[in-house]
Amino acid sequence: MTVTSVAIAYFSGYGHTARFAEAVRDGAASVSGTEVHLVAVDTVTDEQWQLLDAADAIVFGSPTYLGDVAAKFKLFMEQSSGRWKNQMWADKLAAGFVNSGAKSGDKLHALQTLSLYAAQHSMLWVSLGLLPGWNSSQASEFDLNRLGVWLGAAAQSNGDEGPEAAHPADLATAEHLGRRIAEQAVRTAPAAVPVLV
Repeated sequence: MTVTSVAIAYFSGYGHTARFAEAVRDGAASVSGTEVHLVAVDTVTDEQWQLLDAADAIVFGSPTYLGDVAAKFKLFMEQSSGRWKNQMWADKLAAGFVNSGAKSGDKLHALQTLSLYAAQHSMLWVSLGLLPGWNSSQASEFDLNRLGVWLGAAAQSNGDEGPEAAHPADLATAEHLGRRIAEQAVRTAPAAVPVLV
């Protein structure tokens, strides 16, 4: 059986985005034949760079600071420039998730940064694949995709609460994203070639 590798490359300033990274991991790990690796980009090691290089899919995650990804995530992006120059991640699947204190918080702009980054690496972007939730009188804030974003998973965390208060709908939406990209990675992985003896 072929094992598909999904890596989650994220930065978390206060622990909130790490909770969503763990939810993405749980979703991806629920797909049979998938191994998942969490990579905190502010402490990325040579071994973890190799995990990213070997992964079939990479999910990028960052808090949204001042309308874009965090500076420490941006540093990781710049550190990958040698890989960009050599197109080492070309044709890998990619997806993204972001988090901010405000309901909007310009999270779309941060997701656009992540998707453009993936495009520069010639990666193939996987969208969230959910209709918006919480957009009718019959809907609820506990619906998946309660913030109505298509490009990736978006979460909102109150600034005066810790990561343990992460909204359950946002965690479930992040888990959905992880499962979706893992399913796509398994579906598009080259079939194992039998060895003839």
